[in-house]
Amino acid sequence: LATGPRQSNSIFYEIRTYDIKPSRMKEFLEMVSKHFHLRTAHSELVGFWSAELGVMNKVVHIWKYDSFAHRKAVRHALANDKDWQGKFLSPVLPLIEKQHNEIAYLVPWCQLGKPPKEGGVYEWVTFQMKPGGPALWGEAFQTAINAHISTGYTKLIGVFHTEYGLLNTVHVMWWNESPDHRAAGRHSAHEDARVVAAVRESVRFLESQQSMLLIPVECSPLK
Repeated sequence: LATGPRQSNSIFYEIRTYDIKPSRMKEFLEMVSKHFHLRTAHSELVGFWSAELGVMNKVVHIWKYDSFAHRKAVRHALANDKDWQGKFLSPVLPLIEKQHNEIAYLVPWCQLGKPPKEGGVYEWVTFQMKPGGPALWGEAFQTAINAHISTGYTKLIGVFHTEYGLLNTVHVMWWNESPDHRAAGRHSAHEDARVVAAVRESVRFLESQQSMLLIPVECSPLK
């Protein structure tokens, strides 16, 4: 990360977040459960989650693409898929208040991980770093992430660095067995001198930070 913002190949990830109308969230998730296979027939879904804590009535889904040409071809195919347009997209659009997407790459020192078992929860932490990119803050950020990994209480799923969207943004996804397991681990980490030292160095480059606790939906490959 200290020498570049992304892996060396052309693979990237589109991170989509939708704000759903509060009274329509149940209906939206039912539509996803019933018809989302029409979307995953076109390209690879990494995961699909609904927010439980941090924000309300929000969903996050991540798509993997081989290249921008690949994404363009997928978008063209979706526009011409009558089942997708008629059975899912048109009915759910009135349920959505806002849509946002980002293009991001995995950082070079991170591979996309999987949880050791199903049934846990995911934490999505967004760091807004100071302008300057990984050449400025990459080494300190990596050290802070590795310090948390070394405590053993949490599982790293992925570290994504935004290419399109708000720049100098890093999204980190963690997996824990439960919210209580996460809380206990965080408490221990705050008393770990290695973690404290690494975080103190990293926050010198931090502008803001926020987190969401995410629950995977039925169709999510990452559960």
